[in-house]
Amino acid sequence: MSDNDEIAMPGEGSRSNLEVATPTQPQPMVVPLERIHPYERNPRQGTNPEYDRINASIRAMGLDQPLTITQRPGAADYIVHSGGNTRLQVLKSLYEETGDDRYATVACLFKPWNCESEVLLAHLRENDLRGGLTFIDKARAILDIKALLEAECQIEELSQRRLESALQQGGYALSSGLISRMGYAVQTLLPLIPQALYAGLGRPQVQKIRALERAACQVWEAYDLDAITPFDSIFTTLCQRYDDPDWDTGLLRNALESEIAEQAEISVQVIRVELDARIEGREVTIPPPEEDPDLEEDEVDWLDKSPANTVSDSAEPIDPAPDDDSDDQTSADLSLDLDNPENSDIEPASEETLQGEAGFNSAQAGLENPDAASPSEPPAGVGLAGTADLKSLRARAWTLAARLAQRNGLSDLVVPLSGKGLGFILRDVPDPALADQLDEETLSQLSLIWWQLAACSELTLAPLSTIIPHLPAESVLRQVLEQQDLARLFDSVWTLDPGQTGHRLWRRLGDRDWMDLLNLMDCYRRMHRLAEERQLDLWAPP
Repeated sequence: MSDNDEIAMPGEGSRSNLEVATPTQPQPMVVPLERIHPYERNPRQGTNPEYDRINASIRAMGLDQPLTITQRPGAADYIVHSGGNTRLQVLKSLYEETGDDRYATVACLFKPWNCESEVLLAHLRENDLRGGLTFIDKARAILDIKALLEAECQIEELSQRRLESALQQGGYALSSGLISRMGYAVQTLLPLIPQALYAGLGRPQVQKIRALERAACQVWEAYDLDAITPFDSIFTTLCQRYDDPDWDTGLLRNALESEIAEQAEISVQVIRVELDARIEGREVTIPPPEEDPDLEEDEVDWLDKSPANTVSDSAEPIDPAPDDDSDDQTSADLSLDLDNPENSDIEPASEETLQGEAGFNSAQAGLENPDAASPSEPPAGVGLAGTADLKSLRARAWTLAARLAQRNGLSDLVVPLSGKGLGFILRDVPDPALADQLDEETLSQLSLIWWQLAACSELTLAPLSTIIPHLPAESVLRQVLEQQDLARLFDSVWTLDPGQTGHRLWRRLGDRDWMDLLNLMDCYRRMHRLAEERQLDLWAPP
């Protein structure tokens, strides 16, 4: 049987091979209560929240609609065919409590037996129509139906597409994607977080957990951490740790971020950005977990575009929700696209190129070793004859800013600016959610880095007509600049007392970040000196 063949519910066309109860047609019957049994595969695993209401109704008015029953081949008694397990439970409870003869027999509608999968599907359909069925109950029933169909139709493995078709024929339509999530909930999550699932964890939460697991696993493997500990064991341990009726996916995500950051020895903000990008299908560059300290700064291929280290911007988001809003930004807005011809005016240059073209050498300027330069003397090569051209300086500024932002979890906010300005701009303020997720020390460093980048790009000084077209419509930064509402900017980005800059930023930055910041400020100074000497407007169109 091919995967394109439709599958009929078992019993259709093969009924002669089954032992069918008598009578052979649906008909009303009155059956002793003791001969009717609940359906043991009932999808509802917990107590029906409507039990008390049903009990009160039957006690006062009797059974207002007959039970639907069937009889397995060779069996003497009956089982509930399609819903009604709660009503049967109430009847048995009332008869035991009162001994009232009106509960001793039950008006029923008998349906001839067809097959087990049909009865289970009938119960699922009826329970779902009446409401109150949890996602995990439905998911378990669907996988049970799949196993029954495979046995009844003698199929080793029923494909998702054919299961979808069989369910639709049985009057219970589900999409292939939803069936996949149900399988994930039962096979992967149920052994790990049963309390959360039975407490009512629904499809959206299951979808988020699945997307988070995939993204975190990709990041874990990208940093080659499986050699230390398999990701599956980390995910299992953390899920079990946070299993609770009041499940919070945010706790699991924070724990995964911290675990990856600790094992990879990298900032948790960077991991957070990488996870977001992988979940949303955006491009993200992963810095190598270890760098040779003997390498020069610019010998490190920090923008490695190899498949192992990059999530393609054209990749589909991980298990996206059907109603997720797509990101309208292009890859040029969201990533450092070195190959984009539109950015040719700010193509990054190596140290050797910069030195050859304009004599720019950070070691000569005393920046690679700050103690080597006298504070009273300008850095070497500042004069007109020894200054790099604006194209190279803008490229270097963008490179330094992007690298500094990347190491501090802000890489998605830095975008290149072609042929004008200081080589780059910021597209927005940091995510406000970080204020609740980061400790004070980390948040202060991130905020101060953002302000340093804003200063080096002249974000609040640049002509609005030049800056605004590069900012997303929903950007807080765009709204601030358009409305000239700097108070809102200070509210959106933690603005510390400037006197704390040294204490909270300069002395806490790692050596690489410190040198990148110094070199970025030096680039800023060189561009302005060159513009003044040549009487150029840095913000004039190319």
